[in-house]
Amino acid sequence: MKVIDSYNVESEGITAQVQIVDDETFTNMYLLHRTKVRKSTAAVMDFLKQRIIDAVNISASEIANFSAWETLRVNVKKKAHELVRTELGGLNAKEEDLLVGKLLQEMLGISELEFFLCDEQLEEVVVISSKDPVWVYHRKYGWLRTNVDIQTEDQIRNYAAIMGRRVGKQITNLDPLMDAYLLSGHRVNATLAPVSAKGNSITIRKFRKDPFTVIDFISPSLNTTSAEALAFIWLAVQYEMNLLVGGGTASGKTSFLNAILAFTPPNQRIISIEDTRELMLPSYLHWTPMVTRLPNPEGKGGVSMLDLAVNSLRMRPDRIVLGEVRRQSEAEVLFEAMHTGHAVYSTVHADDAAQMKSRLISPPINLPEQFLSAMHLAVVQYRQRRTGIRRTTEIAEINPGERGTSFNVVFQWNAQDDALEKVDEHIRVDNEIKARTGMKQKEITADLEQKRAILLAMSAAGISHVDDVGVIFAKYYKSPKLVAESAEKGAKEMRKLL
Repeated sequence: MKVIDSYNVESEGITAQVQIVDDETFTNMYLLHRTKVRKSTAAVMDFLKQRIIDAVNISASEIANFSAWETLRVNVKKKAHELVRTELGGLNAKEEDLLVGKLLQEMLGISELEFFLCDEQLEEVVVISSKDPVWVYHRKYGWLRTNVDIQTEDQIRNYAAIMGRRVGKQITNLDPLMDAYLLSGHRVNATLAPVSAKGNSITIRKFRKDPFTVIDFISPSLNTTSAEALAFIWLAVQYEMNLLVGGGTASGKTSFLNAILAFTPPNQRIISIEDTRELMLPSYLHWTPMVTRLPNPEGKGGVSMLDLAVNSLRMRPDRIVLGEVRRQSEAEVLFEAMHTGHAVYSTVHADDAAQMKSRLISPPINLPEQFLSAMHLAVVQYRQRRTGIRRTTEIAEINPGERGTSFNVVFQWNAQDDALEKVDEHIRVDNEIKARTGMKQKEITADLEQKRAILLAMSAAGISHVDDVGVIFAKYYKSPKLVAESAEKGAKEMRKLL
């Protein structure tokens, strides 16, 4: 076997080595080298688990309570150290930390799968069944088989139930499909046999602890979009234009939406509505995230996206964000919000602007085409499965007309040069800004150039953390001249703004 890459990951204080190897099969392998405990020690650990449960009094309410979770973890860790020292005297510090880490993984986590959740290079973790190895999707190497497996179908089902209980969801024979999210924000989908024919399955889509920002998108390492295009998006968001992000599965729709919401002025209220929490906005924003809820086994207590969308209109929002448009009723409320003066943002599955229009006016969404006139911009994201790169391929204005809506593609991705290029002028956005503010075209052009310079200066200064990026934009809305002058002076002055 040829080792392609190697690095370490850490979970609960336990360090494991990861090796990406070419074992001359059709796919490369992800080898997780971790310290295993002996069978005799494993038996003692079962005893210690019960002692910890008795001592700490772990309740179901604490497991499902976000704010109490970290306190619970600290108490369990403290008691685990005490009991390991008492029951297994003579261990050195390294051995003690290993056993305590294992206890935490098994009592408050999902055992060895926790190493995968702590690997920032992974985007997806997939358990197919007890007969198959765990698979992972690596940011650099794509799909990889691992040397980790789960021994029984009952254990897979148990892991799914544990993850569901933490967020008030359950998976049973009567309800064998579960969509939930971990306290870390990762999304979980689980299915039970015989719905999944091979066996019980779990799919975990991982989200970065530090989400991508617009500065990450213009960095050479990602090259997702261009500073010029993001300056235009910034202008549109600042002046409350409505925007829809399209793309295929895992193309970066939500990541792009999440990143551009940082352009929102801090004195405006954002209400976001999602099936599972994925958005993570800068802390300075006036943001209320809302999440749908499935009904209980008796069919009561469910809260749908439509319920939340209708309710959000009563919460005095300035901006409404809908995780994804899927149904006609949701889309109608969304477009009604646009017509009543709210700035609205959402995502939809579509490979280009024309397909986005087709999706919206065809079943199951089936909107009247005249509704689309309220939408100003369509952004399309693309993911190349072979290499894993993600690109913004189109940014188009939506233009209403007597014969229906048409698209003015302003930015288009050039695959040969791997660059997002400006191919036409933005007309509708500029005209609406002129009508609302009285600005002249040369002022809009100057504003765009200023925004582009600020983005490039932030990139040069290495300002890319979500809250740091948010601070710069917040200061821009308070004193645009200060931020613009700092950008002109260079990276050192930009960092002084933090």
